Amino acid sequence: MQGANIETLLLRARGLGVLRGVLGSPVVRDLLGLLEVLAAPRPDPPSVAGVFGGLWEGLASDADRLLPDAWQSHLVGRLLDDENPLSLRAERDGLRGAVLDQARLDLRTLRMLFELDAETLLGMVEGAVPGLAGIWVPWSDPTHTWEDSPRAEVARKLAAAQDWGSSVDLLAGHFARHGAGPFGKHRAFRWDGEGLRAVPNPDPVRLSGLISSGRERKPLVENTERFLAGLPAHHVLLYGPPGTGKSSTVKALLNEYAGRGLRLVEVAKEDLRDLPLVLDSLRGRAPRFVLFVDDLSFEEHEVEYKALKALLEGSVEEPPGNVRLYATSNRRNLIRESFSDRGDGVGDADDDVHARDTMQEKLSLAARFGLRLTFMAPNQREYLEIVAGLARARGLGIPEGELAERAVLWDRWHAGRSGRTARQFVDEMEAELTGDR
Repeated sequence: MQGANIETLLLRARGLGVLRGVLGSPVVRDLLGLLEVLAAPRPDPPSVAGVFGGLWEGLASDADRLLPDAWQSHLVGRLLDDENPLSLRAERDGLRGAVLDQARLDLRTLRMLFELDAETLLGMVEGAVPGLAGIWVPWSDPTHTWEDSPRAEVARKLAAAQDWGSSVDLLAGHFARHGAGPFGKHRAFRWDGEGLRAVPNPDPVRLSGLISSGRERKPLVENTERFLAGLPAHHVLLYGPPGTGKSSTVKALLNEYAGRGLRLVEVAKEDLRDLPLVLDSLRGRAPRFVLFVDDLSFEEHEVEYKALKALLEGSVEEPPGNVRLYATSNRRNLIRESFSDRGDGVGDADDDVHARDTMQEKLSLAARFGLRLTFMAPNQREYLEIVAGLARARGLGIPEGELAERAVLWDRWHAGRSGRTARQFVDEMEAELTGDR
């Protein structure tokens, strides 16, 4: 690429309108800085070496690799993850008018920058400063393993497209289903008291890996599929003894349906007071969000349960249609009831003139969930089936009789029969066999 062509490309890059934010990363700024140095009639060798070395370092530090070529991967990742007029309008209400027309022009400029793959840019550097030849290798990975995700699929299609201006519908469709910015890149989030924080490595549990409670999971799966289809869907309460697979089921749903736009936001019980802020951050976004509250229960003096009413029943402001609450609890009555709550003259019940109304308000919280599912502890036969299934999945060559005998002993010595107990037992067997080998 000649100096005049570089100047033209830089001019187009500076003039981006809709997609200006795509070029906001330090790596992109380094690449544009390198082009400016190379556009000079006599490029300064130390400047070229310094800028190119910094660019190489930045690309090497980029862990999110969508394509074999590091620069091309970075640019496409920025395009998919940036929140800008293209991605946000596509997510919320569709593209039209001048924004759509400008997006096509901006995408064609980005396609020109995309063409600067490792071999091309390294050739430009060595051609401008022959003394730098041979001190860098291209930043490409021919053994790159393709990721199986919606982002990677769009990246592959963009890499194969010659005219990115014609790919605006591909991008708009991606944003409309999976969301812009962090919602398009991540599938799990946690509210930390100040905002949403992405969970880079969520629990990989899958529905196919959950051996027990299939009957209990079926209504939850159907409810989730209706939610994703835009049909009426319930808020859900899953209750039962610890270790029966309630939380694992919710996390497995995320992994099963993330490709269809499902996202999970975990909110701790003590942060329920921030629920209005959480809902505001999700309202109007493209994905469907499961608000996950694990181990939901309240002592009688705690009043955070009142914050759930805005989501479960509505308030002056309509609850977001793209959010459903999935909560787990070890007890069916979410708020602990004392004898004084029953108004039988014991304790301080008489201090509350409307004690019966107060009790009913507390005990009716569970009834406000449209779908309530009970996860029961497995009997011995079911417990042994879980153990056998986990052992098969891990390839443990333990005779069936010996496995069952030791599993029963483990159950007696530990916290009772549950899916969690079965997994802990199989963990122990796997560690024991590995140690013996």
